[in-house]
Amino acid sequence: MKFVKIHGLGNDYLYFDCTKKIIENPSLLATLLSDRHFGVGADGIILLLKSDIADFKMRIFNADGSEAEMCGNGIRGLSKYIYEYGFSKKKVLNIETNCGIKEVKNKIQDKEVISSSVDMGKITNINLKQMIEINDEKYLVNVVSVGNPHCIIFTDNVDKINLKDVGPLIEKHSLFPNRTNVEFVEIIDKDNIKMRVWERGSGETLACGTGACASCVISYLNGYINTKCSVHLSNGILNVYYNDETKKVFLEGPSTKVFDGYINPKKLIKKW
Repeated sequence: MKFVKIHGLGNDYLYFDCTKKIIENPSLLATLLSDRHFGVGADGIILLLKSDIADFKMRIFNADGSEAEMCGNGIRGLSKYIYEYGFSKKKVLNIETNCGIKEVKNKIQDKEVISSSVDMGKITNINLKQMIEINDEKYLVNVVSVGNPHCIIFTDNVDKINLKDVGPLIEKHSLFPNRTNVEFVEIIDKDNIKMRVWERGSGETLACGTGACASCVISYLNGYINTKCSVHLSNGILNVYYNDETKKVFLEGPSTKVFDGYINPKKLIKKW
């Protein structure tokens, strides 16, 4: 099977066309291929499938093999994959996910998708300012769902956070029975925030689209920023707009193709 590696500000996925061929064990395949030493290296894999209710369907498997409900960077990469590999030449796509249908609008330049914006839908399950304790240290957390769960923690300096130590402990805290994504957020000004993310099932990643949306909404609800915000990550910026009336959030950012490759899933899994 052919795959394509695409990243959104370093948040990288391997994309597979499953509209005709089925991958029998995508969870195991995601674990094997995502390994950055013995596999291809990625934050997970994304499958393109047919849909009865939208233009296409997306399934996402994290680096640990768990299936995610939604991925903001991943769906933008999928829209690039769909357009540039000829599955559809629509500039506006409706893509079915495990948390509903999302509308993606592509910006085209010289026959390439240079950026995409996504209607991420309504923000739900908002719970502000809860206290949790990790290794005798207390954290004031803000909980929200962007189709998948997020825990937002404000800090004066995100670079000083030991994310590899504290991230997995918060991800698996008893407050989150299904685990959670964890974002540490630093407020720059009313229009800009800085974010680091520990993704559920993948560990620390260079970017997270749903995390950027969650961080902006929570920052706005706490009175720190305006409804339009730029989220500064280690490799670039994602732009987020929150509509306070409809409670919908919109995400915009670039996607970049890395390379094409080929694997035999059955041989790989059998070897494992």
